[in-house]
Amino acid sequence: MLKIENLHVSYGGIQALRGISLEVPDGKIVTLIGANGAGKSTTLRTITGLVKAASGSIQWNGEELLGKSIDKIVGSGIAMSPEGRRVFADMSVLENLRIGAYLRKDKEEIEKDVQWVYSLFPRLEERSWQLAGTLSGGEQQMLAVGRALMSRPKLMMLDEPSLGLAPLVVQDIFSIIGEINKQGVTVLLIEQNANMALKIADLAYVLETGNITMSGTGAELLANEKVREAYLGKNG
Repeated sequence: MLKIENLHVSYGGIQALRGISLEVPDGKIVTLIGANGAGKSTTLRTITGLVKAASGSIQWNGEELLGKSIDKIVGSGIAMSPEGRRVFADMSVLENLRIGAYLRKDKEEIEKDVQWVYSLFPRLEERSWQLAGTLSGGEQQMLAVGRALMSRPKLMMLDEPSLGLAPLVVQDIFSIIGEINKQGVTVLLIEQNANMALKIADLAYVLETGNITMSGTGAELLANEKVREAYLGKNG
């Protein structure tokens, strides 16, 4: 279980997070929805140690993460697929995947996990020796998710996985997120496609200008009039 309590984060005098509290229970899909600049990406970056918190607490299975180094946080079972994919363009698909396992020493298991990722994303296997920079946007997103999975995370954090992708590819990505969760990985999802995110989520939070203004099950927020008007359009 990931538990955030009263988390404050500031950037150069601007408060990005204003005392947010949320929980990500084991085995669930939890989504954070909100407009650009609401603080969603800041939340993920603070969990991974990329951004320093001013105050508050982030506990992972009872252990405080604030103040820990990034490699210790990754080593504890947390992985992130960042916004904008950020694959290593001049390296092959397979090389990108292996980089995801850089903290691991179990070579045989790493090769098994490459095959596991290929089973989730058959297109990556077809293009295993292709340079990542020559892949389509959807394939790069698959590679970014696959690379994060190679650390064998207990918690997978996804930052805008559908951004800039065609609707059919978005469907594929969300199907795979569901499959990853079924295989025992807890998911924390940031997504501007609120409709898709709420449909897949067990729990959901609405983040507005650094504050959590609403929470509930995915279905509850999907049916909420305020959420529908703000994030789904009046007709949902």
